[in-house]
Amino acid sequence: MWFVRVAIVLLVLAAVGIAVVPILVMVDLLGGGTGWGLCPGGLESCDNPYTTPFELLVMLAVSLFVVILAIRVVMKLARRLQAESFQVNAPESPPRPE
Repeated sequence: MWFVRVAIVLLVLAAVGIAVVPILVMVDLLGGGTGWGLCPGGLESCDNPYTTPFELLVMLAVSLFVVILAIRVVMKLARRLQAESFQVNAPESPPRPE
């Protein structure tokens, strides 16, 4: 059961990373940085972006959707494993005297 918990933690961290990293890159660019290597000369000299904003939005949305879907699948697996481990069988009734 511990592997399910580890998988959930890793997937949640991936979802947070997908959401936070683009914001951190933009903050770095706006502060005069290189955008974590995206534009080595800064925002003013960045004339060839690696993708259009719409493509970036679609890639981020799809990847976040896939990670959230994976979290749901792993959570269903965890619930199924937990239900199987706590399943109680009905006690057998004693035989009736005749």
